[in-house]
Amino acid sequence: MNVVITGANGFVGRALARRLLDAPGTQLSARITKLTLVDLGFDDTVGRAPGNVEVTRIAGDLDDAATIAGALSGDVHAVFHLASVPGGTAEREYELGRRINLDATLALLERLRSQSTPPRFVFASSVAVYGAELPALIDEQTLPAPALTYGAHKLIGEYLVADASRKGWVEGCSLRLPGVVARPQGPSGLISAFMSDLFWQLRDGEPIVLPVSPDATAWWISVTRCVENLIHAATIDPSRLNANRSYALPVLRLSMAGVVDALVRRFGEDRRALVSHAPVEAVERLFGAYPPLLTPGAEALGFRHDGSADTLVSNAMV
Repeated sequence: MNVVITGANGFVGRALARRLLDAPGTQLSARITKLTLVDLGFDDTVGRAPGNVEVTRIAGDLDDAATIAGALSGDVHAVFHLASVPGGTAEREYELGRRINLDATLALLERLRSQSTPPRFVFASSVAVYGAELPALIDEQTLPAPALTYGAHKLIGEYLVADASRKGWVEGCSLRLPGVVARPQGPSGLISAFMSDLFWQLRDGEPIVLPVSPDATAWWISVTRCVENLIHAATIDPSRLNANRSYALPVLRLSMAGVVDALVRRFGEDRRALVSHAPVEAVERLFGAYPPLLTPGAEALGFRHDGSADTLVSNAMV
């Protein structure tokens, strides 16, 4: 079984590759014979591959036809399409965002249509499809209304995946990911980077000024749980999927104060004094006013959130 991960050197991509290689008990891992990792470059290892698994790294831009051809050579059985230009960068650099977030998605799907057996195709979409002015409650009937180019391209990607599935090119499933924590510190192009920085700075006893208020409420999921959901999406019976083949993941809806409380329980009461707040209106509006998110259809399919704030902290800091 040949599995391809685009964006494999990113935060979630590295975690997914490690999980597939290091946990042979998962439904996919037990059958993998080749893992193809695609990204602009590689600066991290993914763990030791079992002796029967060939790991191939392809360094190249997804707007290059040769990169896509190399990644999808031979029979491909599953693709995790995680490669993405993040929201802030995509808004500033439209052409770059379009090439990677939209055009590359279509190019991958079109390349896969020549296969004799449709591969599983898991697309990392985003809750950015819902826009900035969110309703009082979001459920699985809420219509998307993206407010940024990034969200618009992700929504179009969902439609492309559904259409390619209808045509029989792939067996697709799109997951609308919320902010995944805890990303390593450093430049990321993400407006929401503070949500991950909070974990590492409190662990290390460093002060942090949050650009949102203590009552700011967001949707949270750990990288561990996110990866488990991605793998699950590649193993679900396609006949159980909805017509759109897209799902918002179950999430924990927590205030910043609630996350700080969980981190204090983990690392000590002295960490609380390290947190201060200097709310920025635009950031609070985007990342501090998330309403309840109801996902009964996704939960019925077996998708899960972390369960509690304390488990979120444990699962996030891996």
